[in-house]
Amino acid sequence: MKLITRDTDYALRAICFIAKYKKTKISVSMLVKELDIPQPFLRKILQILSKNKILKSSKGTKGGFILARDPKDIRLTDIMRIFQGDLSLNECFLRKIVCPHTSICPLRKRIIRIENYVSKELNSVTISSLLNQG
Repeated sequence: MKLITRDTDYALRAICFIAKYKKTKISVSMLVKELDIPQPFLRKILQILSKNKILKSSKGTKGGFILARDPKDIRLTDIMRIFQGDLSLNECFLRKIVCPHTSICPLRKRIIRIENYVSKELNSVTISSLLNQG
């Protein structure tokens, strides 16, 4: 089980790098060089972040990406939801059929408490807090 997927990791690395430069447009080629992320993956990720209003993009020779929001307003959970969906540690094996025991399952109740705790902790992580740790 991975808590953070490769796409989320790449997205976070790119966002943090862009955030360090504040209002300076950062090109894809600079990100590829500095972060050592394959260009095809990075382009796709940046487009998704732009579509979801995390980044602003501009085209042309002086084009690039800047943050669309303040780093303190971009949460780790925002990025995770974009690339991974909602956090879920517990899914029935038969996804098409709802388990008839969900209301009495003691493991499910514990996992929901764990999910709530993990979600709360992840939601407290912002791009700004990540930048201030380095």
